[in-house]
Amino acid sequence: MSSTRSRATQLANAQSEVLDLLVVGGGIVGSGIARDAALRGLRILVIDQHDFAFGTSSRSSRLLHGGLRYLAQGRLRLVREASAEKMILHRIAPHLAEPLPFIFPTYRGTEWKRWKLGIGVKIYDLLCGKSNLGKSSVLDRAGVLQLLPGLSQENLTGAVRYFDGFTNDARLVLDTLRSASHGGAMTLNYLALVSADRRDEVWHCELEDHAGGERVKVRARTVVNAAGAWAPGFAASRVKLRLTKGVHLAIDRERLQVPSAVVMTEGPRILFVIPWGQRIVLGTTDTDYDGPLDAPSCEQADLQYVLSIANRSFPSANLKPADVISAWAGLRPLIADPRGRPSDISRAHQIAMTEPGWLDVAGGKLTTYRLMAEQAVDHIVEHLGKNTPPCSTANRPILDNGLTLQFSAVVPPEPSPAAVEQYCRHEWAMHLDDVMIRRSGWNYYYHNRDQIAATVADQMAEILGWDTARREQELERYRHMTRGLAPVWESEPQNPGAR
Repeated sequence: MSSTRSRATQLANAQSEVLDLLVVGGGIVGSGIARDAALRGLRILVIDQHDFAFGTSSRSSRLLHGGLRYLAQGRLRLVREASAEKMILHRIAPHLAEPLPFIFPTYRGTEWKRWKLGIGVKIYDLLCGKSNLGKSSVLDRAGVLQLLPGLSQENLTGAVRYFDGFTNDARLVLDTLRSASHGGAMTLNYLALVSADRRDEVWHCELEDHAGGERVKVRARTVVNAAGAWAPGFAASRVKLRLTKGVHLAIDRERLQVPSAVVMTEGPRILFVIPWGQRIVLGTTDTDYDGPLDAPSCEQADLQYVLSIANRSFPSANLKPADVISAWAGLRPLIADPRGRPSDISRAHQIAMTEPGWLDVAGGKLTTYRLMAEQAVDHIVEHLGKNTPPCSTANRPILDNGLTLQFSAVVPPEPSPAAVEQYCRHEWAMHLDDVMIRRSGWNYYYHNRDQIAATVADQMAEILGWDTARREQELERYRHMTRGLAPVWESEPQNPGAR
C-alpha cells in the first residue's frame, strides 16, 4: 500500500464516483481478482470484513501443487490446470514458490502401489509442461531408507520422489494486494458489505467500517463475491458450500529430521511432513465442519489424529503433544457435494453471474487462484463492455517496480522494528494479530511468541499512536484469537527461550 494513500483518503475516493468493480473478500481469490483488474485499468475497491488473508488463505497447507491425489482420482483437467499455475507462480513470485521435493513411500497391502505411482509421477511431470520444478524418480526399498532411516519398514516396498512447490499463503495474498494497490486498486480491510441493491444498472452497496465505526455507501457496476467460507451469506449469492476443516501442527525440525517433504497415508487419505525452515509442518485433517466461521480450532482429536499418523510412519520419533509449537486450523470452502468423504470432494472452482453485475466465485484451491482471477475478470470486462488490455498476470512479477521483498518469504523473517514498520505503514496492519499471525508468521514459528508479541505491541504503539489502554486491548485480542489453536499443549512445559 502506498504510504501516501491513507485509509480515510481511500474511503473518500471510493465514494466519489461509480466503481467498475467492488471485490468482496480479501483472501487469495479476491486479491488475485484485484490485481488482474487493476492491471487491466479498472477502477476497483477490494474489501474484507476482517483482515486480508484472515480466513482460509492464511490457514492452508501452503502447498503449490497439481495434486497427485487428484491424478489418482482421474481429475486430469484439474491437475493440468494446477500444474501449469504452479509453474507460473514459480516464475512470477519465486520468493514465495520454492521447489519442494516429496518422497512418497509405498507399502505392500495398500492401494498406493509403487508401479502405479511411478507411472503417475511421470504423467505429473508431463502435465507441468514437460518442465516440473524437478524431475521425478522411483526409489527401491534401500534407496528410500537411505533418505529416511526413521521410516517404518514393515511391508515397505520403496517410494517415488516428485516435486511441488511450497509457499507462504498469507504473504502471497499480501504481496498480490501490494501489486494491486501499486496498480491503482483501493484496498481496505476491516470493511464489511452490509447490503447491496441494484438500481439503474448500478449496485448500491452499504459498507460498515469496523475500524472507524461508521457506515459508508459506494456504487459499483459489478460486484464479485469472493468471500470464501462467508460467500453464501449475501442476498444475491447462490453459492452452496461444503466446508471441511484442515488442522496443521508445527514442531521443531530436530524432532523429525527429514531431507524433504514426506507423504503419509491412511487408506485413501494423504497427509504430509513438510520442512519449514527450522520447523516441520504436519497435516492435514479433512473433516466436515459446521462451527463458527471466524475461529475453527484444533481439537484434541485433531491433534491426536495427526500425531498418530506421524508416529506410525516414523515410529522412533515418538511425538507427543508437548512437541507441538503451534497449530492452525482452516476451512476449505468446497463446492457443495453431499456424496463421499470430504477428501473426495472436487477442488474445482465455479464462476457464475447470478444477477446482472453480481459474480459469485467459489471453490478452487490456492494454486489456481491466478487462473480463477483471470477467468473472473474476463467475465467482468465482457459485462462492462470495456476494451481493456488482456490479462497479464501470468507474465508480470508480483513484486516489481521496487516493491520490497525484504520481509516477505516462505520462512518468517527475524522479528525486528523494521519489519513491524513495513507491515504497519505499507501492508495495512491495524491490529497486533495482523502482524503476529498473517504478515510475519511469528505466532506459528517461534516458541517465545508471547514475548515477541509484547515487543511488537510496543513497536506498533509507537508507529500507530496507541495509548497504554489500547496496547493492553491489542494484547488481549491477540491472546483471545490464538487461544483456540493450542488448548491441549499450552499447559505442558516448553522451552520459552528456544528460537
